[in-house]
Amino acid sequence: MLVTDQQMLGREAKTQPDEASRPPLPPFSRETAIQKVRLAEDGWNSRDPEKVALAYTIDSRWRNRAEFPSGREEIIQFLKRKWAKELDYRLIKELWAYTGNRIAVRFAYEWHDDSGNWFRSYGNENWEFDDYGLMRFRHASINDLPIKESERKYHWPLGRRPDAHPGLSELGL
Repeated sequence: MLVTDQQMLGREAKTQPDEASRPPLPPFSRETAIQKVRLAEDGWNSRDPEKVALAYTIDSRWRNRAEFPSGREEIIQFLKRKWAKELDYRLIKELWAYTGNRIAVRFAYEWHDDSGNWFRSYGNENWEFDDYGLMRFRHASINDLPIKESERKYHWPLGRRPDAHPGLSELGL
């Protein structure tokens, strides 16, 4: 009997060891979806590609602007390129909707290029998770808005956004 790659991937996902799970796990409640979004924001604000990639399945597939990374190694390489270009990156994510094993978020992040030009990038992401809480699919739509340095709204030290810092809705973004 022939087994397709998709069937093998499905079998691997079902036998994945528990130590590789990333709680909270689906199905999501409002509270666990908000927690998952904040954990993703914290990971991306670390700007550590290897750490961030561990939140995705081994065969995770992305659509990010015009790039389509597939698998953790491609995700790591994508993130290395991203954060080498998008300097002083600071991100805020906010839950938009959730159901079962899916979460939709909106986000905005600020960064500058190597010439000192500042941007605020706005976008939406649709996420789908496996039973172990690892993201299997990530579809992102992103637009960049040039801003003046004086228009920046994110001023916390690089790394995790402080709990007291306002979110997107509070900032009117």
